[in-house]
Amino acid sequence: MDDLWLWLGRIAGAIGLVACAIGVLVRLTGAYFVAGFQTSTLLTAGTAALAAGCFFLLLAQTRRR
Repeated sequence: MDDLWLWLGRIAGAIGLVACAIGVLVRLTGAYFVAGFQTSTLLTAGTAALAAGCFFLLLAQTRRR
């Protein structure tokens, strides 16, 4: 079970990092939308995924013996 929290944290963090990077790069090109979503929505979702990844990694770290 501890490995599950670790992998969930890594995956959520990676998805959040990619989502934020895409949102920033698209916004720097001057576009406001990515696949029908506003770039601010993509950045918010990326930030939420990063926060979830941090939570899962913290949970994995505290449960280790």
